[in-house]
Formats: sequence, structure tokens, C-alpha cells
Amino acid sequence: MLLKGRRRALLLALALDALGEPPARLHPVVWMGTYLKGARHRWQATTPGTQQREGGVTWALGAAVSAGAGLLAGQLPGGWVTRGVLLKPLLARRALVAAVGEVHAALAADDLPEARRLLAWHLVSRETGELGAAEVAGAAIESLAENLSDSVVAPLLCFRWGGLPLAALYRYANTADTLWGYRTPELEHPGKVAAHADDLLNLAPARLTALCAVLAALPAGLDPIGAWRIWRRDARFTPSPNAGQPMSAFAGALGVRLDKRGVYVLNAGGRLPAAADLARALRLARWTLALATLALLLPVPRRRRG
Repeated sequence: MLLKGRRRALLLALALDALGEPPARLHPVVWMGTYLKGARHRWQATTPGTQQREGGVTWALGAAVSAGAGLLAGQLPGGWVTRGVLLKPLLARRALVAAVGEVHAALAADDLPEARRLLAWHLVSRETGELGAAEVAGAAIESLAENLSDSVVAPLLCFRWGGLPLAALYRYANTADTLWGYRTPELEHPGKVAAHADDLLNLAPARLTALCAVLAALPAGLDPIGAWRIWRRDARFTPSPNAGQPMSAFAGALGVRLDKRGVYVLNAGGRLPAAADLARALRLARWTLALATLALLLPVPRRRRG
């Protein structure tokens, strides 16, 4: 009965996501970000070892509060309906699709400066001022593929496995990695725990998303064989052990080269991406999420008592 209720809650959360985001003052991910930003300003350690411990303790405190809040929220009256409503803010499907759609519209209108601005505003942390149109399109595809896993499939998978406590813990860990998980002099050591925790929690979601993208390529009218081949060959080329999984599958399905200057190249033999490829990538993302959702709705086999 519990798992049946989780499946219903999962579908309700996805349906509610079409309504958009709640106000910032009521958004749990905004609360997480506020804590993480404030904690960063209070760090005082100066040596690598003490910085790592300070960052780890700070991360663990936020993780405990997030998981505890999820546990308490799961006990509220209303059953699966309440859990579905509370799961919805931990997803970001509509926001992701809308952001990629805006970049696509700007590129289609040959407004490269606006496409660069929207890309930097909504999707990537890198400098976009010197990117060409193909690089902007490629970066948007990369962000769509990676965030489809990070911001949609992963919280759904965590909810399916561990209810609201695990889903809340995952969303906190992913937010912490977004804010702290950079190899800069300031964050290299205090952000290490956050980066490794996010890597661990995303191992399964990233691979599930990539597999579903391969399977989704056919109904999306794309190349499933290319998706499989590039996924298996290029997934390890990114610095992250997880980001390259869905990104390489998308690159192979679309037949495009995804190139982050000086960092990685996925599907090196592919053509340069263009504005039209963003529309195709969005179609692939919709099919990928549909298949991932079907996989998450499958009943979990129960062990027979001997």
C-alpha cells in the first residue's frame, strides 16, 4: 500500500509541476539555498583540513535538517495527496523546459546576444559572452540533459526509494553541489563533501536517464543506435562521473558535437548544433521523462518468505 501511494504521489507531483513554482518564500529549495549561502559566509577555517571539516559539518547539519523535515512532512495528514503536493517543489521540469525554450527562441530569431544572456541567466554558470551560436545551442542541450537527470529524474527516483526524506536530502545535496561544488581556491576544500555526496546520490539517476534517452530516441524520431554508441563511448569524458551519462546519450541521439572549451568533447564526429536541435532535444527530453516515469511506476518485487 505504501509503494502504491508513492506511485500516485509521484504522478501528482509531475502533474502539479505544470502549474509552475511556488512563491520563493514558500519554496523549500530556496530555503536550502539561503542556508547554504549564509553558511558559506560564516566559514572561518584557513587550512585545507579544517576547511574540509568545517564544510563537511555545515553540509551534514543542513542534510539532517532537510531529511528530518521530509520525514515530518511525510507524517502529515492527507496521505499520498499531501506527499505529492510536497514533492512537487523538489522538481524543476517546467522551469528547465521553459529556460531551454527561451534560448531556442532567441537563437531561432538570430538574436545571439539575447541567447547568451538567457543561457547564463537560466542554465549555466560559465562565461557566455564569447560563445558562438553553435556553442550556445550545445550548452543548452548539455544543460537540458544534465538537469533532466539532476532536477527531475533524481528527486523522483529518490522519492520512489525513500519517500520525502530521501527526496529532500537529494535536493539539498544537489543544491549544495551547485553552490559549493567548484574547484576554486575558495571552495576546493570546504565544498569537497558536498561535491562527493552529490556524485554518489546521482550515480543511479544519471544512468537511468541516459538509458531512457537511448530508448526514447526512436519514438522521438532520432537515432537510438547513435545514442547507445556515444553513451557507451563518451560518458566518461566529463569531469563529473554523472553529467556525461545523459549528455552523451543526447549527443548521440541528436547527432551533434557537444564541446565545452578546454574541458570535454562529446560525439566529436557529430555536426555542430543549431537552434533547430534545441527543439529536437526538448522532444527527446519529454520522451525520456515519460519512459523514466514508467520505469519508476513499476512495482517493486517483494521477497517471498521462506
